Amino acid sequence: MKTLYSIGIYIASFIVRLLALFNSKLKQGVLGRKETFTKLENTISKKDKTFWFHAASLGEYEQGLPVFEALKAKYPDHKIVLTFFSPSGYEVRKNTKIADVVVYLPLDTKANAKRFLDLVHPDYIIFVKYEIWPNLLHEIKHRNLNAILISAVFRENQSFFKWYGRYTKSALFGFNHIFTQNESSKKLLKSINYSSVSVSGDTRFDRVSNQLNVDNSVGFIKKFKGNNLCIVFGSTWPNDDKLYMDYINNLDFDNLKIIIAPHNIKPSYIYSLKTQIKAKSICFSEMQNQNLSEYNIFILDTIGYLSRAYNYADIAYVGGAAGTTGLHNVLEPAVFGVPIIIGKKYNKFPEAKALIKLGGITSVSTSLDFNSTIKSLISDTSLRKSQGLINKNYIEENKGSVIQILDFIRI
Repeated sequence: MKTLYSIGIYIASFIVRLLALFNSKLKQGVLGRKETFTKLENTISKKDKTFWFHAASLGEYEQGLPVFEALKAKYPDHKIVLTFFSPSGYEVRKNTKIADVVVYLPLDTKANAKRFLDLVHPDYIIFVKYEIWPNLLHEIKHRNLNAILISAVFRENQSFFKWYGRYTKSALFGFNHIFTQNESSKKLLKSINYSSVSVSGDTRFDRVSNQLNVDNSVGFIKKFKGNNLCIVFGSTWPNDDKLYMDYINNLDFDNLKIIIAPHNIKPSYIYSLKTQIKAKSICFSEMQNQNLSEYNIFILDTIGYLSRAYNYADIAYVGGAAGTTGLHNVLEPAVFGVPIIIGKKYNKFPEAKALIKLGGITSVSTSLDFNSTIKSLISDTSLRKSQGLINKNYIEENKGSVIQILDFIRI
């Protein structure tokens, strides 16, 4: 199995390089990995004390960030190496102040694993959620390095828990400890005799809680909203548009404003979205010298404002669950005490399932469901407040994962 895995990595590497000729995202990763070792050689010396943080992509980075920030503050003399596997994480956070150097994780060959660890020589290694690279983790174990996996989630259909997954299963033992999000993941690890495991919950709760400690004011959103009720549609996709478009196209917008923050902000999609909207709308890219209070709908065709936009929301719709793209982060609006609406495909998202059961989130399947739900929330102030409070309390009750992880780490 070990040999087959290593052969598979080389075959996958060849295929990716070939496909990169036709795919810009894959090309970014291929070119970025060529620079990894040079960047490390130019930044990390043999005398440096280092932490190595690894996240697959942007979501995992955000999930691990509260732990990264706490360790950086506690150990200021350590240099931090941050690695990503995906261009969607690397390209957005390649200049983050949390790290001294940000690079792509090299492909998981034995030679790359040895060279990478020789250059980084980390005092502590933190992986976030999903990333299990067998050759790298076997080398980490061979060198007896300190490594933990945080906010981990496991499912029984994964190879670690199957008869054919011996090599990937053994890789888990490269971690000194695994912090899981839930009890079921802990039980699965126990079933393969991995015993150094704790249920610490999801660090995303700490991450979104920290949002309340920063300035969430956005001048142009404040001007747009005024004293009106505001619905924020966050991280929406075309299937989400189908759910709410009929509703907003039949509104009279009496004391109501709408903010739409699409996941896709390419000009072609923004143009298509705007042409579907009958009400008076304006994009972020068009707002210069405009009186925003005159508009009914504001389209955020930019990034970096959504989490703060939720601060102005009276109701939030979180996209992704109306189609197959995957539900986006419902915790971001929940922390502000906002009632939330989502689509119907949420079964893989435990926080959404929990909040639906508690009553803070409403799932809708059709535009008629959406219309009925949103009208109830707009007309009933006490309903909005009670559902929002459920969401806010849920965040408060589930934070604390970071403290548990930091208590474990000893340098």
